[in-house]
Amino acid sequence: MDATASAEVDLNALPWGNVWGQDAAVAALQAAASDPNSMTHAWLITGPPGSGRSTLAYAFAAALIAEPGDTHAMRQVLAGAHPDLAALRTEGVIISIKDARALVERSYFSPSLGRYRVIVMEDADRMAERTSNVLLKALEEPPERTVWVLCAPSDADLLPTIRSRVRTVRLREPDVADVAQLITERSGIDYAVAEQSARHAQRHIGMAQRLATDDASRARRDETLRAVLRVRSVGDAVEVAGRIVQAATEDAKALTAERDEEERAALLRTLGIVEGQAVPPAVRSQVSALQDDQKRRGTRSLRDGIDRVLTDLESMYRDVLMIQFGNDGELINLEIEPDLRAIAAAWHPERTLVIVDRIAETRRNIEQNAAPLLALESMLVTVSNGRIP
Repeated sequence: MDATASAEVDLNALPWGNVWGQDAAVAALQAAASDPNSMTHAWLITGPPGSGRSTLAYAFAAALIAEPGDTHAMRQVLAGAHPDLAALRTEGVIISIKDARALVERSYFSPSLGRYRVIVMEDADRMAERTSNVLLKALEEPPERTVWVLCAPSDADLLPTIRSRVRTVRLREPDVADVAQLITERSGIDYAVAEQSARHAQRHIGMAQRLATDDASRARRDETLRAVLRVRSVGDAVEVAGRIVQAATEDAKALTAERDEEERAALLRTLGIVEGQAVPPAVRSQVSALQDDQKRRGTRSLRDGIDRVLTDLESMYRDVLMIQFGNDGELINLEIEPDLRAIAAAWHPERTLVIVDRIAETRRNIEQNAAPLLALESMLVTVSNGRIP
């Protein structure tokens, strides 16, 4: 059932202060949290990337767990530190059965301090079918005071058996101007930069924030799009694909290296090992397990980075299609509009559609563990000649 409501919502009050632009969804969840008779044991929050699914999920969890007015408990939940909150956000390519089973086990514990025990699964769309089946019984017969909150881009990303057991709250997609205004207020960024970043990020708040505050990210995006526009041969395709993967790899390393080192140092301190001292054989398995987790996180970060590039390319050829069909009032990539118009005039819309479909297929293939370099090379060959190799 779709949960919607219209009401005045105080978004400055805990725990809803960080939720932005989703008044109807907040009102529906506030009403559920305050009225046990209208509560549902399993919820699904859906919305496009950057719409605030996870932020809303934790705000809801805080409202469920803490007594009204207990701001200390609410802050604990929002920080992920409350004993009655169990959360899973995969940093791997998929959610493993092992992780799902561990979450299900936690769901059967009674709340220790709060009103409810809340289980938040941020990336429910990353469950394989076998993993989804692990959740079914827990969703069918949960303990009386346990609430599941799943997050996914769309309810279509989950199995019908899961969808039938949850109540769905759908988030709205913000306007470019709204995202730009938010970034300007948060960061003091010039509105023109914020608007460009919001447009390029396609209204993804987190990505728009990063683009607006990182000159290198904006420059790298512009360079990548212009490089793809210059692809004319198989050789060009191979060269540009290599550059994209190299840039994404360096970006992923930069994002994870500092965190990896901090985690390793913290583990060694916990084990009583002085910096520079050899790791004793008895605890090497723990260090190896951490390294394996970090490697999976690095792989996820790399694939997410490449997916962002492909999303940008989709937006570019989407603009070409808009021009070809005479509906060019809301182009995403205004900064390269002359190049896009030249392409639109040079080939038929059928070729553009082939390329858009090929980019979407490449995103799916990489998500399913295809080798990024080979997938990008194949996709860019299609860009060069308009035919699928």
